[in-house]
Amino acid sequence: MSIDVTPAQLSRRTFLKSSSLAGGGLFLGFSWMVSCKDNSTAVNDNLPEEWIKVSGYIKIATNGKITIMSPNPEGGQNVKTSMPMIIAEELDALWKDVIVEQAPLDTENFTRQFIGGSQAIRQGWRSLRTAGATVKQMLKQAAAETWQVPADEITASDGQLFHAASNKSGSYGEFVAAASQQPIPEDVALKEVNDFKLIGTSQKNVDVKKIITGKPLFGIDTFKEGMLIAMLVQPPAFGMKLKDFDGLEVKALPGIRDVFAIKTYNEDYKWQFFDTCSFMDKVVIVGESTWQVIQAKKQLESKIQWELNDALEITRDRFGTDQTLTFPAGLESSKDHMDKMKQLVSTKGTEQRKDGNPEKVFAQASKIVEKTYSAPFLAHNCMEPMNFFAHVTENSAFLSGPLQKPEFTEKTVSARLGIPLENIEIEMTRLGGGYGKRSYAHWLVEAAIVSQKMNAPIKLVYSREDDMTSGIYRPTYMAKYKAALGDDNSLLGLQVNAGGTPESPLYANRFPAGTIENYLAENWIIPSNITSGSFRAPSSNFMASAEQSFLDELAEEMGKDPISLRLELLENAKSNPVGERNDYDADRYAGVLKLVRDMSNWGEEKEGVYRGVSAYFCHNTYAAQVVDLTLENGAPVVQKVYCVVDCGIVINPDAANNLIEGAIVDGIGNAMYGKLDIKDGTPEQQNFDRYRIIRMTEAPKEIEVRFVENSIDPTGLGEPAFPPVMPALANALYKAKGKRFDHQPYSDYL
Repeated sequence: MSIDVTPAQLSRRTFLKSSSLAGGGLFLGFSWMVSCKDNSTAVNDNLPEEWIKVSGYIKIATNGKITIMSPNPEGGQNVKTSMPMIIAEELDALWKDVIVEQAPLDTENFTRQFIGGSQAIRQGWRSLRTAGATVKQMLKQAAAETWQVPADEITASDGQLFHAASNKSGSYGEFVAAASQQPIPEDVALKEVNDFKLIGTSQKNVDVKKIITGKPLFGIDTFKEGMLIAMLVQPPAFGMKLKDFDGLEVKALPGIRDVFAIKTYNEDYKWQFFDTCSFMDKVVIVGESTWQVIQAKKQLESKIQWELNDALEITRDRFGTDQTLTFPAGLESSKDHMDKMKQLVSTKGTEQRKDGNPEKVFAQASKIVEKTYSAPFLAHNCMEPMNFFAHVTENSAFLSGPLQKPEFTEKTVSARLGIPLENIEIEMTRLGGGYGKRSYAHWLVEAAIVSQKMNAPIKLVYSREDDMTSGIYRPTYMAKYKAALGDDNSLLGLQVNAGGTPESPLYANRFPAGTIENYLAENWIIPSNITSGSFRAPSSNFMASAEQSFLDELAEEMGKDPISLRLELLENAKSNPVGERNDYDADRYAGVLKLVRDMSNWGEEKEGVYRGVSAYFCHNTYAAQVVDLTLENGAPVVQKVYCVVDCGIVINPDAANNLIEGAIVDGIGNAMYGKLDIKDGTPEQQNFDRYRIIRMTEAPKEIEVRFVENSIDPTGLGEPAFPPVMPALANALYKAKGKRFDHQPYSDYL
């Protein structure tokens, strides 16, 4: 069996470059070995005063304690535990001796220091392993020189170094100072998967004790001496802007320090990719306490005048290329969006993929199966409302709070404040929910602007209503699927036409593309001034529902079992694929379907139990699910969800299982109840009294999760199990109710 060596036969210069670009952020530079004081607040016995920092990730103390910096924000997906586990595995550290700290934003020592797209583990896999293996090799070399033995005779285990022939041993702490003088190895051997001892074992969340004892971990917990509270008032409707306001009376209220207007982004500013913001001009109230500011805000709202906004075009940097965003004028409504989408979904869209001659087979088809699917805007509704702390001085800024993409937001803050990047420090707190919403951290910019104006530390807090009405929603979508059947009910062709407001959800090269000789995929969009953005499993969260619901309806028309039809199509993609752009592995896709079929005993009828199935590929991961539900007094009750996931190597099984269970509950809740309606530019659901989310009694009674065991590099887990549960639920509801659930939320049609 070959040994995985990284980087293989590369010069040191190439090694430095490739490791820093690999995604996880291994830093090997002039400060690769420096002494630094430990600033940890963790409670541990015998913490030394002096640590040796041996990489952008790792600090080792002379007593053997190891601190591993977790570079990416933690939003409940457990990367703060799983990423250090990967380093500790290759380092051969004893996990109980590892202290994990959240790293601040540090673009010199880390790269891709953000969460999104379920890519943190996938992108960091090689870099994190290399960091651990490199430090271990340097420790071994230091021990070899001390003991005067060959380095390749030294082994490492549980934070100890051994030389069997001379019976010598020592802890990492004994050799870390000498290791700091070693040259960086040009290549290091990574472990074989079969040799993993820590990866693949269940380890507790490193923050669990702090979470359950209420320690301050979240941005909303932030308190600094002299800190003021800020809240804002934004336009009451999309398509409106600030005209004028009178803040004199409010400013005179007890505890209120100031009332003024701010502009989030200057008009000549070129947006970064995540600089999405619905309202540029807002009125800010600054005071001494949250309660005082809330009361002042209520009075201020009646003293502000708003006016209609003009159409707007914004240019933003889309990772190195310019992208133009169009925001039309006017007050929009969800009903108008649906009417326009119904028109567009029935007309020819922009062709994205075409295989064979779909027009011909549809013209000659014996039967055409057709169905249209839709879904509304969704609000993220993170349990922790948007907030950020800022302390801006004349030429520096300290910022602290929950956000997903600090690398991008830092550039925005620098441009807006006129402060150099090197003078800006961003500390990442634990996210009380993210799901994509905290990628768009304009509230960080707003907090910084207010702090700069007030010349004081500021905590900006959004109310629930501020959060739910400020945009960046999951877009509203619509898709039409059509299938052409022959005389023998054989599948001759498939068409999909999909779009949305203000973006299309179409993935033209995903399954069932590549399985059918005649295939057509088209799309379209409707520009809107209602801002939208990433929402857990972007676009997939709708397309899975449409695609997998249609395949079930198609299977029924063809007289086939739903799983059998999917497997037949995947066999086509494997044995005789159509096209060269299919972005899935047919074997792995079929594998999760077969496993969930066997796991759930699919085909065995149970009296009073209605079953639905689905499978979907997104974020480099395959997931298949079976939903079992019953009817109690006519209302659906999800009894059990079976789920099989192929995500490659599983780092931390308990954490992975938790992610899948959370995604399933979240998916059922959004499919059944999630809806945000817009009327004349105003969101109709502005708090939880009208925006329905899933309740504890509505969660599945049981969830059984199984992971495909293989040695493939790990992929994503935070999002892939979310989309497929929606159509699995819809397909089960059809069995129970005898009608198709084509439009979300499903509860509207029960």
